[in-house]
Amino acid sequence: MTPPERSRPSVAQGKIVLAVNPAASFGRSRGAGDEAAEYFRAAGWTVVVLQAGGYEPLGALVRQALFSDEEVAALVVVGGDGMIHLGVNALAGLEVPLGIIPSGTGNDVARLLALPLNSPAGACRRVLDAMAEGGRRMDVGRVRAGGKITYFAGVLSAGFDAAVNERANSWRWPRGKSRYNLAMLRELGSFRRIEYRVCADGVSWNQRALLISVANGQSIGGGMRITPDALPDDGWLDLFVVEPLSRLKFLSIFPKVFAGKHTGRREVMIRRVREVRLEAEGVVAYADGERLAALPVDIDVLPLALHVLA
Repeated sequence: MTPPERSRPSVAQGKIVLAVNPAASFGRSRGAGDEAAEYFRAAGWTVVVLQAGGYEPLGALVRQALFSDEEVAALVVVGGDGMIHLGVNALAGLEVPLGIIPSGTGNDVARLLALPLNSPAGACRRVLDAMAEGGRRMDVGRVRAGGKITYFAGVLSAGFDAAVNERANSWRWPRGKSRYNLAMLRELGSFRRIEYRVCADGVSWNQRALLISVANGQSIGGGMRITPDALPDDGWLDLFVVEPLSRLKFLSIFPKVFAGKHTGRREVMIRRVREVRLEAEGVVAYADGERLAALPVDIDVLPLALHVLA
């Protein structure tokens, strides 16, 4: 690895907390975490590397590091959307910026921010450049469910795509994006339409749908651009609804989603909102690919609430 130039030693004040999910993308993050730590140290930073045997223990370590050390200059997460989800929730209410070294399976939030996907060194360089230049701010979705508040950066899903996540997360094989696609095909065989009750910005209605998502980002599942015009810093969320479809019609539309060419279909509705309540029986919500809670959920947007190094 070529070390970074020591052209900005004055910015190396404080510590970088580096949170690594060694299980992300079936172990790919382990090497990416080592490379990131080496890169930042070569640039003159003190790096505190945090790892744990599971998502919850790692989140606890991150929160402890952030609240016990006033010299933390940035939290940098190594992994996929789940690690970004961990970072967003750890940083809620803090001004510490979030850096991202993408090494997960989907990396949809990293795509949203146009970060290097297959280059830990390139992503580290982006983090250091953003620290010197000030980075940017992005909106965050806030979810209230089951007496708990959770935040998300990308997309909250409640319906068919969440059920696909449930199935895919239970498999150890195949690895990579094909696991999500195969889980989708398996789920399609047994999935039934959902009867939702939706309230968006004070307007309520009953909605039969295959799925409903609330998006701050553009894509799910490693590049399926469900809301291709969504912006992470416009103060809005995109409500995405797909009405019930036959299997053949679903399979005819599905390839178009990767190019964002599905939005003109009459079965698809996209609507800009600031607040949404979703109700349905037996439906679990996922956000950034992480399991949250059963519906009902209340979602709103916190404009420019996250400082991100991108």
